[in-house]
This record gives sequence, C-alpha cells and structure tokens, in this order.
Amino acid sequence: MNNSKNTPVKKTRYSPEELQEFKQLILEKIAKAEKDLEMLQQAVAGSENDVNDTAPTFKTLEEGSNVLLKEENQKLAARQQKFIRDLRAALIRIENGTYGICQATGELIPKERLRIVPHATMTVAAKEASKKRR
Repeated sequence: MNNSKNTPVKKTRYSPEELQEFKQLILEKIAKAEKDLEMLQQAVAGSENDVNDTAPTFKTLEEGSNVLLKEENQKLAARQQKFIRDLRAALIRIENGTYGICQATGELIPKERLRIVPHATMTVAAKEASKKRR
C-alpha cells in the first residue's frame, strides 16, 4: 500500500493570496520608513542651530553636541535607507516567486517571522548558523 497519500505534502511556496498579504505589509512598512527617513534627513539638514548668542564656553559645548547629534542622525538615516532597500528587494522576490524561501536551506520561512521581519531571507535557524560560522 502506498503511504504517500497519508504523508502531508511539505509546502515550498506561499500562495498568491499569502504573497499579496505580505506585499501589502511591505508597502505599508516602506511608506512609514520613507516618512521616518525624510524626518531624519530634515533633522540632519536643520541641525545647524545658531549659537551666536551663547557664551563662548557653552557655544563650544553646544556645537560639539550638534555635531554628535548630526552624526547620529546620519547613521540612523543610512540604516533607514538600507531598510527601505531590503524591503524593496523583498517586493522583487514576491514578483519573481522566491519570497519567503530561505536562501540557505530552501525551506519556507515561517509566516510569523515574515510578519515581523518581512524582508527576511533566512529562517532563524539558518541565520543563527551563519552567524556562528563567521
């Protein structure tokens, strides 16, 4: 007797409906990330506060503080740009049918992980294993 009927078929891809759900989630995250990036860029551009009316000692401290704040905002903006790039790459994977497939194992990345990290390219186990190899 053939046992293949009783063995559940392992899912290897998400359905078009599931992909549409992920696409919507990613588009929402991109919109929010772009707003956040714009605010960071405005903060970087607008951090040239005028300190002409402050005493020289405080002026030096304030200028140093402004430089640190500007550098931090620039780092945050760079991270946000990378996040947006990663989300857009996830949209491309949705379009070409490879979204949700672990690059290391070929297994399906669990929905729960993709809902939290929609640009994930590996299962948690594969990601942890790749970190250990470094």
